[in-house]
Amino acid sequence: MFQYIHYSSTKQEQYALVTKQLEALLAGEPNKIANLSNASALLGQFLDRINWVGFYLYDGHELILGPFQGLPACVRIPLGKGVCGTAAFEQKTIRVADVNEFPGHIACDAASRSEIVVPLVKDGELIGVLDIDSPEVNRFEEEDEIGLTHFANVLTRFL
Repeated sequence: MFQYIHYSSTKQEQYALVTKQLEALLAGEPNKIANLSNASALLGQFLDRINWVGFYLYDGHELILGPFQGLPACVRIPLGKGVCGTAAFEQKTIRVADVNEFPGHIACDAASRSEIVVPLVKDGELIGVLDIDSPEVNRFEEEDEIGLTHFANVLTRFL
């Protein structure tokens, strides 16, 4: 599904590079949907062993599906429900090694086995979440969490 590009550097160097590419892509573009679309496409190309990457946007009441790469997904997620809703409600990154072990997991794609969700927060206000799924158990490590958190923080400057 995704056209992964192989990088021969460390994971930390790879995240620094993809974040720099994000800044170049978004520089001067004020449209939120265009920026989220390019960010999801960039991560879809950058990350290996994933089957879904995209955004859910907070409308003041719940999370609504935003730009993404992958199979069709759940459209609305209440705060506090599933991995995305819990990460949004708590405004903290959640890394799940096996989604089948997460109480209340919302299964949009039965192939997903692990997940990481990073809240998008600007000036203390929740904007939404970055959601990434993998068909592998325990796909996401601490280095991914650090790199994706930095990526999300840079992205929110353009939203």
